[in-house]
Amino acid sequence: MRHLIALCCCLFGLLSFSVYAAESSPQDSLLTELVGAKLKNMTPILEKLANTQGEAILPLFRILLGGDLYYIKADKSLVGQFDEQGNTVYKDVFSQVVVPNLSKKDVKKIRVNNTLRGYLRNAIAQIQLTAKSPELRQSAVRELLSKLDKDTINLIEALYPNEANKKVKEAMGLALSMYAATSIDLVPSNRLVAIERLSTSLEGDVRNTLTKLMKDENPAIVKAASEALENIAQRANRFAFIDQLFFGLSLGSVLLLASIGLAITFGVMGVINMAHGEMIMLGAYTTYVVQLIMPNYIDYSIWVAIPAAFLVSGLMGVLIERLVIRHLHGRPLETLLATFGISLILQQLVRTIFSPLNRQVSTPSWMSGSWEINPVLSLTLNRLYILAFALLVFIALVIILKKTSLGLNVRAVSQNRSMAKAMGVKTNWVDAMTFGLGSGIAGIAGVALSQLTNVGPNLGQAYIIDSFMVVVFGGVGNLLGTLVAAFSLGIATKFLEPTTGAVLAAIIVLVFIILFIQKRPKGLFPQKGRAAE
Repeated sequence: MRHLIALCCCLFGLLSFSVYAAESSPQDSLLTELVGAKLKNMTPILEKLANTQGEAILPLFRILLGGDLYYIKADKSLVGQFDEQGNTVYKDVFSQVVVPNLSKKDVKKIRVNNTLRGYLRNAIAQIQLTAKSPELRQSAVRELLSKLDKDTINLIEALYPNEANKKVKEAMGLALSMYAATSIDLVPSNRLVAIERLSTSLEGDVRNTLTKLMKDENPAIVKAASEALENIAQRANRFAFIDQLFFGLSLGSVLLLASIGLAITFGVMGVINMAHGEMIMLGAYTTYVVQLIMPNYIDYSIWVAIPAAFLVSGLMGVLIERLVIRHLHGRPLETLLATFGISLILQQLVRTIFSPLNRQVSTPSWMSGSWEINPVLSLTLNRLYILAFALLVFIALVIILKKTSLGLNVRAVSQNRSMAKAMGVKTNWVDAMTFGLGSGIAGIAGVALSQLTNVGPNLGQAYIIDSFMVVVFGGVGNLLGTLVAAFSLGIATKFLEPTTGAVLAAIIVLVFIILFIQKRPKGLFPQKGRAAE
């Protein structure tokens, strides 16, 4: 019985070995040839690998294209060189497993030249054309648009009828039209039809192709190319307008978050809080500390940072109100000087704890990248999320002020403090909670800003003046006015910047607000109530 089992094991082992050898030896022999091949002999070897291995050979081609392919001198096996946190490591080309105990003395680089790089780019794109992923196929077609040749077109023509994905098929049709438009072998009528199809595309390679056709010998082709370029330019300008509008709304959302808390404290208490920017800074540093505490959960850290920043900045606001501001009611100049001093203290405190250097806050993966609508318009996800977040905070604050007892008391005190106090409202408690609420929202603004810029001790100072401009322009204490003013100033600034520059745009906006306040001192939406004067 034992002998029978041993015989079966031997037969199974031989069968497995033969199957393995049949499957792996062609690739292994080609890879071995690649190690010792001269540059002029490498292209045929790579062609055989591409034909036999298909998509599986892409990691090798990408590493070789980047000039990071090496082989181990001892056994001739291929490895890729990678940089990880400043350290050079070598990994298996296909499994990406780190090969330990390797130094530069143990490996030798496989050289590439421009001819080989050109082949690799085309080969990678052609392999990707038959990949399973539609995104990969679409990306491959777009990469090939700038270097279409007869072989590539023949491959696309063969794949086009059976392509199921709509976007990939559109990209393939675009490639075929580009080739047809430039093909002097086709009759002019077919070239004109191809140019008409190209006039609906915003791809940069399409515009380059049409620009070249402006030098064509056929006047009809030149005229069609000119009209197509004009049509594309008009569409591109419309999307450029949308892009500018998006950046204006993005800046407006930041201004809204930064100023909405100031609008509450300024409107209810009449306090010119020069330390409001430092509440924003504290929120940003809270985000940085949260990521230090949970470095392996960056994608979730922001959900912890938002309530943490609200609490830290809110408690600091309550502390400032209880210790300083409540003793200075009715003395705006002293309040301004006191809060300015507090802002300097907080800045120095942060410098002492975290150093004066800026700190980098990591962006969660789900906020990274952009949403590409078309080749000329893409919306960055972090700004898109911050815009939505700012509107949610605004809606939540409106609900708090309209539907809660705290909101009722806040509105009562903001409209007539003396009457509210006579009716039994604890104005001191309302002041503390209002200042804490406004400071907490400023902390949330710091969380949002940490995703757009570096975190530093002077972060808040960059937004304090803009916040006061928004509050005064919109109407002191009016949330709707703050919303309208923030987005209006944000959009106006972004539309002015391309023509005037950032500094002059800010000056123009400031001059506009000064002139506007001369005509309407109470802003867009003046406060109502018996004590509004």
